[in-house]
Amino acid sequence: MDLRQLRYFVAIVEQGSFSRAAQVLNIAQPALSAHVRNMEADLGMQLLLRSAQGVMPTEAGTTLLRNARLVIEQVATAEAEVRGHAAEPRGEVHIGIPGTISQKLAVPLILAVRQRYPGIKLRIAEAMSGFVLDWLRAGHVDLAILYIPAVDRRLASECLCVEELCLLGPAGSRSGPARPHGSSIDFGNAIELPLILPGRAHGLREMLERLALSRNASLNSEIDVDSYAAIKLLVERGVGFSILPLHAVAAELEAKRLRRWSIVNPVVQREVHLARPGDKPAPHAVQAVEALCREVVFSLVAEGAWEGTVQVVPAT
Repeated sequence: MDLRQLRYFVAIVEQGSFSRAAQVLNIAQPALSAHVRNMEADLGMQLLLRSAQGVMPTEAGTTLLRNARLVIEQVATAEAEVRGHAAEPRGEVHIGIPGTISQKLAVPLILAVRQRYPGIKLRIAEAMSGFVLDWLRAGHVDLAILYIPAVDRRLASECLCVEELCLLGPAGSRSGPARPHGSSIDFGNAIELPLILPGRAHGLREMLERLALSRNASLNSEIDVDSYAAIKLLVERGVGFSILPLHAVAAELEAKRLRRWSIVNPVVQREVHLARPGDKPAPHAVQAVEALCREVVFSLVAEGAWEGTVQVVPAT
């Protein structure tokens, strides 16, 4: 039996005759009779009692009628839920975001999801970029913001923007190491200063190490701290310098608690990537949040709310 035969059978019983059911279903009466005969042959018992007054179900037919109505109702409910799901995405979506980017992105993204997709519950987890990548690989998050492209064949990623890194030092006349002159400093000179940086497991530290190595140099990292808040406070107190994203220190620069220098030769930038599993179709809710995340990032960059960041234009 298939769903079509069940619908035919219910219509015959409800209409009380093959002829009236054929009219309602817009099907030839002989074809309708053939379907019932096939059902009776498959089940090995009579389903309908035929008479001059019409048809009525046998005991077996009554049992089939009850269950057929349940099946048809369940299928209709499933179809409605699927169509409703496509029209309005629902469900939980988990996204992993590095702490510095979360300061800029988390609240605008949460508000955008609540306004655009009220049926989606967004859950945001913060960690260093390396940990976020591990979460994505393990399936603990559906989407991830990363500082490096996802090279795993099971993952897909795209670069959304690049952010400027700058040298930071104490503002005013605080005691400490001699500060650079002017408003910019060569990368080679910057990494010779006493630096306060995240530990080697941090994506930013790894990037700076690679860049220094490419120039046959090394970082003069005197203090390793996996906390941007602690790094900024130590720099503010004149303990040393640091190299951090411009947007991560915008408030301290505005309050004149820190001073910055642009890094040149080369300019130091860090890519921001949006990554997701690429080996299977994403649920509709995940697709919706992915597109909205991209939209919010581009909006923050365009409005200047993500300081020192430039949008990457996709290649055509």
